[in-house]
Amino acid sequence: MVSTKMFVAAMITLSFLEAASAGNFLEDFGVGYGDWRAKILENGQILYLSLDRASGSAVVSKSLYLFARADMKIKLVHGNSAGTVTTFYMIMKGMIHHEIDFEFLGDVSGKLYTLQTNIYVYGHGNKEQRFHLWFDPTLDFHTYTILWNSQNIIFYVEEIPIRQFKNFESRGVPYPKDQQMQIQCSLWEASDWATRGGRIKIDWSLAPFTASYRNCNVQACTWSRSSSCSNPPSRKSWLTETPGRVGQTKLNWACQKFMIYDYCTDIKRFPEGLPHECKLA
Repeated sequence: MVSTKMFVAAMITLSFLEAASAGNFLEDFGVGYGDWRAKILENGQILYLSLDRASGSAVVSKSLYLFARADMKIKLVHGNSAGTVTTFYMIMKGMIHHEIDFEFLGDVSGKLYTLQTNIYVYGHGNKEQRFHLWFDPTLDFHTYTILWNSQNIIFYVEEIPIRQFKNFESRGVPYPKDQQMQIQCSLWEASDWATRGGRIKIDWSLAPFTASYRNCNVQACTWSRSSSCSNPPSRKSWLTETPGRVGQTKLNWACQKFMIYDYCTDIKRFPEGLPHECKLA
């Protein structure tokens, strides 16, 4: 049984996290690269990232997190976006490299964006799943969510789960659980691979390319040497969130209707056998 003192402490912690969820780009992020190409306007409420021949641009969260639920509204590059990659992800590089990626791969006008998700654990990635969305992500802002807790990683699009990566560490699958990460957003050129395997290059005559971000809401355990996400309140919390039965139905729908690539079915890529997590229920 959780003591009254522990319960109150947990409630204070969650209250702090919920208060911090009303994000402000000026307060919560710094420019990673690109200088003036990363513009924060409207008193910190909106972020514009641009890409030209000289450079792309990026912002990086000032805080480090150990487990988080991060929601971001994004409007992608409109028109011919071939060769561009717009991102929203969590990352920490160094002795340990973990990464949880939303990557939006552009295409020529009239063609669908490809949403790529990927996960790196202890420096090893190659866990791509790709989707076409059920809406045009360039016409308006849409919400994309990364949920990362001790049980699973879930990618949401407009609150619909499109991917779940379960914690199978007890069965030999590495899982990111002990390394702090930052939130990053970026826009950059990847003509060598982003659009149809690199067959279509970026058209620099259309530069600058611009993507827009707003409403960054983060619920998280802010990292410190004493960070802990244990003893959460008994009410429903992102700390213990899983898709559940209804969410699993939505996840199955999204995968069946909109997934166009799954590394767990790519036998040619893994001739010596699919990654271990692909074989687990």
